[in-house]
Amino acid sequence: MVRWFKNLTLVLVVVAVAAILSIRLFQVEPPEQPRDKRSGRLIADYGSWHSVLSANQVYAPSDSFGVLRPIEEGLYFSQADASRDGKVGVNRLNPDGEVETIIDPDFDVKSRVHEYGGAPVLAMGNSLFAVKHGDQRLYRIAPNQAPVVLTPAGTRHADCVSYPKGSRIICVREDHRQAGEPSASIVALNLNFENEGEILVSGGDFYAAPRVSPDNRQLAWISWQQPNMPWDNTELWVAEFDPKGGISHPRRLLGNLKGAITQPLYSPGGELYVVADFNNWWNLYRVTPEGNAEPVLELAGEFARPDWLLGNHSYAFETEDQLILSVQQEGKTQLLRLYIQLGLTESIAAEFAEVKQVVKGPDGVYFIGSKMTPEKGIYRIRGRGVELVYAPRVNSLDPRYISRADPIHFTSDISGLLVYGYFYGPMNPEYIAPNDQRPPLIVMLHGGPTWRASLSFRRDIQFWTSRGFAVLDVNYRGSSGFGRTYRQSLYGQWGRAEVEDAIEAAGYVTDRGWVDGDKVAIRGMSAGGFSVLSALAFYHTFKAGVVYSGISDLEALDRETHKFEQGYLHHLVGELKPNSPLYRQRSPLYHLNKLKAPLLLVQGAKDPIVPAQQSAAIYAALKRRGVPVAYLQFDDEGHGVKKPLNRIAALNAELSFYSQVFGFTPADKLSPLTIENALAISH
Repeated sequence: MVRWFKNLTLVLVVVAVAAILSIRLFQVEPPEQPRDKRSGRLIADYGSWHSVLSANQVYAPSDSFGVLRPIEEGLYFSQADASRDGKVGVNRLNPDGEVETIIDPDFDVKSRVHEYGGAPVLAMGNSLFAVKHGDQRLYRIAPNQAPVVLTPAGTRHADCVSYPKGSRIICVREDHRQAGEPSASIVALNLNFENEGEILVSGGDFYAAPRVSPDNRQLAWISWQQPNMPWDNTELWVAEFDPKGGISHPRRLLGNLKGAITQPLYSPGGELYVVADFNNWWNLYRVTPEGNAEPVLELAGEFARPDWLLGNHSYAFETEDQLILSVQQEGKTQLLRLYIQLGLTESIAAEFAEVKQVVKGPDGVYFIGSKMTPEKGIYRIRGRGVELVYAPRVNSLDPRYISRADPIHFTSDISGLLVYGYFYGPMNPEYIAPNDQRPPLIVMLHGGPTWRASLSFRRDIQFWTSRGFAVLDVNYRGSSGFGRTYRQSLYGQWGRAEVEDAIEAAGYVTDRGWVDGDKVAIRGMSAGGFSVLSALAFYHTFKAGVVYSGISDLEALDRETHKFEQGYLHHLVGELKPNSPLYRQRSPLYHLNKLKAPLLLVQGAKDPIVPAQQSAAIYAALKRRGVPVAYLQFDDEGHGVKKPLNRIAALNAELSFYSQVFGFTPADKLSPLTIENALAISH
């Protein structure tokens, strides 16, 4: 018997060697993948398709814009250089179309007022005033001169405007020089040397959007108090400039009613306009000197976005009676021209997925626009035409591989409210799947959570769809762009409401036969990561989860959060009271015994918001319990994965994770991701 077995083994070895030699000597090719007779496409399992879009290409250098600052002859714009880890420089677009670099990206123009910053640049003629990220000080940068620092260390500035009296500018200031919380003010700064500046407005918790009237006689600004966020309740104030350059007679014009007022702007003739959500939607109002808000244009759409950043601009005057504005309705964005006296609008463009920084220039209205395709850039509106005036470095993608979003919405059986989302089906011209298969689904949850998914082209989504995945990007309760009521419907319900919406959204596309309901994963980053952990710990719909820098301990988040967001968690969950069990009840960290689905944790070692030891503790606990779990930590990252090489590694690790969980072989050559307790995965 032993001799027979040895002889059989020898025969098999000889046959195998002969097969290999025949392939090498006679170029006998291994059998090809089967092809569909009608289309000629290769037939392969969803997830296993070869894609022209690699992880390296997803995160290849592709620049993005920040702010636009028009001047009499040209336009300044800030631009993040992806090849330099996203550092921000400032360029000038001249009337002849030439672009020149004025501030090198190594300077890194970023403000950290309210931590998230925004509006770090002011242009006045040939001079720029810019905040340097490294020290948060404001510098004057002029041709053929060394940069001049204007502000003391320990202070932060943003959202500056030119001052009518003398050589000064007006800025929002955040002062971190004292112990405890930083103080907020609006200050006037000298432009020639380092100075404390003159405090014009103080006493409020937060300030934004100082704006000067065209006759240089009046200053308007926005203020709000804790525990409000700027999308909850804010106030509009005005004051007159006095002969000495200070202000007098400050008074609140709007704010006694509940509403988020934003983006004050004077018309060329000196009338004051704002965007406010008094009627549930962020619409446009004219403000009288007596403090009455007169509706200018009321639509079931949003003319603004949440002010996580300072310096948002969604409308600009062409003339006293005519303006351009961007509006989002049911997840779609369009540009309108409003004829104020007639109360009429005309559509200027509807092909943009995202529009921001709508500003008046010397020869038209400019804006930053992106589409559902890779095209993005700086555009100009003149008359009824929209023209691209500058395009950044982008990486093209064969249109045949681009999956275009199918907007969906349905009424929730749980809340009775609408749930919105964008569904992306698999798209690859070279492949189809076997007839008996449906694609695996990745449900994506945006961060914030007061933010939104948009239709803008995302290469990371196309990475998945071109391999045979479906993607569902959900605008759950609490998302912006759908009115104040919807935005606040998450309050008191974070960790529950958005998860329920994600579950129902996954069920919606599953019931229609669009996806395989047994292969549904959920992923999110930061606040979205908290929702993913909540979904896996408290519900059992999803077969796998991927968490980037996910919040898991609400008590720790409440203790460590910065001033800007101190009241935010109290809105989202409820006020933390002594000995209250609420935060622990909602914190996935304390309910890991309920988590059973495979989980991939991606974490930065230097994360100040979600300490690495927190994610490591989740990993260790699940590993002990026999739950399939993988952990990927980057020692040089903070909150989120920002560096291109790390993002590439994380995306490939995620693909490896899904392939092991859902049981397919990816076409990509991947470094194997180790999943602890992988034998517990059931396909």
